[in-house]
Amino acid sequence: MNPTYVRIELVRQSRDIMNVMFAVFMPVAMYVLFGNMFGSGDELAGNGNVKFYVMVSMAAYGSAIATTAIAGTAATESMLGWGRQIALTPMKPSGFVAAKIAVALVISAASAAAVYLTGMLTGAQADAPWIWALSYGSVVLGSGVFALYGMAVGLAFKSETAIGIASSGMVFFAFFGNVFMPLSGVLLDIARFTPMYGFVGLARYPLTEGNGAGTDTVDSIGVLLANLGAWTLIFAALAVWAVRRSKARR
Repeated sequence: MNPTYVRIELVRQSRDIMNVMFAVFMPVAMYVLFGNMFGSGDELAGNGNVKFYVMVSMAAYGSAIATTAIAGTAATESMLGWGRQIALTPMKPSGFVAAKIAVALVISAASAAAVYLTGMLTGAQADAPWIWALSYGSVVLGSGVFALYGMAVGLAFKSETAIGIASSGMVFFAFFGNVFMPLSGVLLDIARFTPMYGFVGLARYPLTEGNGAGTDTVDSIGVLLANLGAWTLIFAALAVWAVRRSKARR
């Protein structure tokens, strides 16, 4: 990964203030809405309360959306000629992918931090500080999977609508990945094979220890890691293929 390219990308992304503000404050607004939708949010939930559960869920969703959108800008860059300039450099496709992920993770960290700070100020509680730290780290690192997804979609479609397509896919993944509301029965069985399930499950694990909200199901950390690992490999392969395909067309 080229540190110089990462720094250039950070500067370029920071200039798009509206996108950055949306990535940071949209999940905060969602937490405030969902955190107070069902009761006071002070009810116990695992090793904390319901507000903490909702906070982690919205931070994970917001971070995934942020990394998807940032990495998906590869489509716009291709049309504007930035991708053509990168193609003339010795940077390998895997290095280009890694640099994009690094930039997306910086935005993800800011987005999650905003949600966690809001949660801290509005009554989200956990039994120990390490629960806060571990869940936050899981949110930020795990969101890198969706940077791969965003980049793959962006380069595959190579149009201004690519980011919208990728973001719409994330809404689908979230609804059927047990993010917005607890699923049960057949829907829960299907959810275990979707991209968001392992990611959000790992982010919640310090709080829930794998116990599902409102159900008797318990997910082992091995199952959650297997889900996240499998989708990481799938999205990574698609992203590298999309970069090579994009270069081959120039």
